[in-house]
Amino acid sequence: MPGTFGWIALFAFLAAFVNALGILMVFRYRERAEKIMAYLMCFAAGVLITTPLMLALPEAVRRYPQAGFLALAGFLFMFFSNRVIRHFTHEEALAFGITAAQGIGIHSFVDGLVYTITFKVSVLVGVLSAGGLVAHEFAEGAITYLVLIKGGMEKRAAMVYAFLIASLTTPLGAFVAYPFISPLGGEVLGMLLGFVSGVLIYVSASHLLPEAREHEKRHSFLAFMVGVALASFIVFTHGH
Repeated sequence: MPGTFGWIALFAFLAAFVNALGILMVFRYRERAEKIMAYLMCFAAGVLITTPLMLALPEAVRRYPQAGFLALAGFLFMFFSNRVIRHFTHEEALAFGITAAQGIGIHSFVDGLVYTITFKVSVLVGVLSAGGLVAHEFAEGAITYLVLIKGGMEKRAAMVYAFLIASLTTPLGAFVAYPFISPLGGEVLGMLLGFVSGVLIYVSASHLLPEAREHEKRHSFLAFMVGVALASFIVFTHGH
């Protein structure tokens, strides 16, 4: 079994690979990719709403009783940062593409931080949190590419820049955070996990689900419930 750093590296590079796959699929097979995206986003949303509410946040509270305030801070951080990004994307097409891509790059970097913090707590918390994030990477890569195309960028250039912005930033975030997070424990780790729980709840409820509803498919709700059921099953059977 890999150690903590091994798990972090595995999921960080897996996220980069799935993200790059999303970029490549929408570059070559746009119609097929858009069909898959809605299901993956709904599945990921189900996992990511279940994991913090049933596992990550209770564990954070156990380590730091006021972790709920940090969860709220994490949620509000994502809420306001996305509001700022959207404010600036009302500019011309090129400004829209560049600014939105910058926001996605920051978001992917934060994903890497989440991997490091959750695996530091436990393999179970890490696998569930990172697994949900990996599932949404396909859609995130595809969306980054489409945003750059909308901004007026040529297709091949958009593919390269999307890979640099959305794919590589996740392992970068994980590896930058690891030396700082690795020595931490106790209440400090509980505080960080509380913040991360708020981030995960936001990504699921305010990012993935609204995005998925814009591309509503016949069995989208079923994909969401499969994500909820799978995460719940893993928590109930291994959460002790």
